[in-house]
Order: sequence, then structure tokens, then C-alpha cells
Amino acid sequence: MSDQNPPPPGPETPSDGTAPAGGSAGSTPPPPPAAEGTGAAAPPPPPPPAANPYGAPPPAPAYAAGAPTGPVTRPPAIERAVLLMRIGAALSVVSLLSVFFMGDQLRDAARQSLEDSGQTADPALLDTTVAVATAFSVLLGLLGAGLWLFMAWANGRGKSWARIVATVLFGFSVLSFLASLVQPTGGVSRILSVIQVALGGYIIYLLWRRESSQFYAASSAPTL
Repeated sequence: MSDQNPPPPGPETPSDGTAPAGGSAGSTPPPPPAAEGTGAAAPPPPPPPAANPYGAPPPAPAYAAGAPTGPVTRPPAIERAVLLMRIGAALSVVSLLSVFFMGDQLRDAARQSLEDSGQTADPALLDTTVAVATAFSVLLGLLGAGLWLFMAWANGRGKSWARIVATVLFGFSVLSFLASLVQPTGGVSRILSVIQVALGGYIIYLLWRRESSQFYAASSAPTL
């Protein structure tokens, strides 16, 4: 007889062929049961999104296509031109006020004109001539001041036509100044005329600078 003990019996295998409940120490655990009708395990549902404590974000702003990209503010040249136009309006008011202090000069000029034409210098006629000349000068002064202010407003808003009108008016003022050189006028009136013509020339130069042209183009561009 041998004194060695027989090996312990292994786990019994059920008759249906399935592994015992405990399984062996090195055996692989069985897979989870498949969902009915799919043949594979269903993935777990994704977690719900976290709630925004600050509410929904505002919609992104919509930008119009083709919006003008030029300067949106008046350049220094336009600012200076507008200021000088207002000064020109003030000079026009001063010029028309000076007419009231030139009554004697206007009377002498009218008397000389009548005598040169062979007419008698009637005092009543001289008074009428001086009154008409004064009223006409005041009217021109008010019209000139109004045009200065209107041009300052229109060019300050970037109206392209205003720059052209200002240029044409400057040409007329130059012609008027040249015509006044052959007429007897007071010293104050002549000095004011020279200042206005020089002021107008510098303003036209400012209006036609490159930065001014860009401002007119941007201001006249259609907005979508």
C-alpha cells in the first residue's frame, strides 16, 4: 500500500455545461447580459448639461455688410475750415456795420459821379442815393454772413456739393474784390475785403486737402 493521499477532487461541473457559481481563481467573469433585441450592451446615457447660473448669453451683434470704413469724425482741416467760415460771417457783419459810418464818403462819391455826368447835385437826390447804397450794402452783408454760416454747416456735415459751392462763391468774391479796386471805397472796407478774400482762399485750400476729401467720401457713402 502506498502512503500518499489521493488528490482532492475538482469542482463538479453541472450537467448543463455551465461553470460553477464560484468559478476558479483565474477564470474570467462572465459578460453582462445583453439588452433584449439589440444583441449588445447599451451605453449609459450622457450626463445632462450643467445649468448656466447667469442665464442665456446675448445674441452676437449683427454687422451690416459694406458699412463705410472712412473717417467718422471731422478731420482737423475741416474743423479749421468751419471755424474760419464762422469768422468770415462775423467779418461780413462788421463790414455791413461799417457802412453806417461811411455816409459822408458815399455822399461825396455820389456827388462826384453826378457832376462827372453833367447833372446837378441835388441834395434830395444825394440823400436818396446814399440811402439806396446803404440799404444795398446792408443786404449784401447779411447775405454774405448767411452764406458763410450755411457753408460752415454744410461742409461740417461732409456734403460734397457744399465744397463745390464754396469754391464757386470764392471765385465770385475774388471777381468782386477785383472790381472794387477801381471804385472809391473807405480804408476800413478795403481792409475787410482783403481779409475776407485771403480767408476764403485758405478755406478752399483746407476743403480740398486729402483728409478732407476722405471725409467727404465717407460722409456721402450710402449706409446699409
